[in-house]
Amino acid sequence: MTSLRTLGSSGIAVFPLALGGNVFGWTADQAQSFAVLDAYTAAGGNFVDTADAYSAWVPGNEGGESETVIGSWIAARRNRSEVVVATKVGSHPQYKGLSGATVKAAAEASLKRLGTDYIDLYYTHFDDTSVPVEEIITALDQLVKEGKVRAIAASNLSADRLRASLEFSEREGLARYVALQPHYNLVSRDTYEGELQDTAAAAGLAAAPYSGLASGFLTGKYRPGTTVDSARAAGAGKHLKTERGVRVLAALDKVAGARGAEVATVALAWLAAQPTVVAPIASARTVEQLPALTAVAELELTAEEVAELTAASA
Repeated sequence: MTSLRTLGSSGIAVFPLALGGNVFGWTADQAQSFAVLDAYTAAGGNFVDTADAYSAWVPGNEGGESETVIGSWIAARRNRSEVVVATKVGSHPQYKGLSGATVKAAAEASLKRLGTDYIDLYYTHFDDTSVPVEEIITALDQLVKEGKVRAIAASNLSADRLRASLEFSEREGLARYVALQPHYNLVSRDTYEGELQDTAAAAGLAAAPYSGLASGFLTGKYRPGTTVDSARAAGAGKHLKTERGVRVLAALDKVAGARGAEVATVALAWLAAQPTVVAPIASARTVEQLPALTAVAELELTAEEVAELTAASA
């Protein structure tokens, strides 16, 4: 039985891999999405990550498709209390930004689509610097007081704004961020490592990095001379053109070979070994893609293996 990890000071225990919901209602239809969600929970998973904006970028979609699929699945499986649902506010076409009124209205819309009366973890999706942190935190705190949100978190936030938010929460005795969702993986380390990670660590925040597999590049399926049928192929393929990307793949191949593990599992295990990281996020379009992701729960890299991968990705 995989041991769960706690999200910062929230007391919420999660599986060490969060299932990304960005593909639900986009590259995975409802039947595929249900199959992936079923397989993830069967493997012990309990942490599903989505956003109100998924997948507004698809022609014909308006945002909220992923939440609707997850809500339908929870209703069909009657497992609301067993699943930790994380969603985000600020990027839905109808609820842009983080004004107090927008946060409140967007939360109500998310609750309706998810078919639930509470959200376990509610993230600000992208910072809105036009709104003071005091207003954002006050609106989020209100949702917590009303029982509509269990814990609050932030994604794509600067160290300065994070510190200001935490200080305001402490000073006023309001709900405080318990987690961060930074862009972080073996080929994208600059956004999180350094001041932001140090601030999170000092405050006892948990990190659930997104793009843990760099749009699929760190699965190892992208190689020189190969073509991959994926909506994210262009984003993943760009890393093949860099020395760093080539070095990282070689190091992943070496560790994966030695451990009898999939390349994707090793890439996620490196993330899981980093300070503050509680559960990397990765998405699966098909049930077949899932075992390599959930296997991170059982793979603990040695200090030497972590150091080798870190050096390759420098």
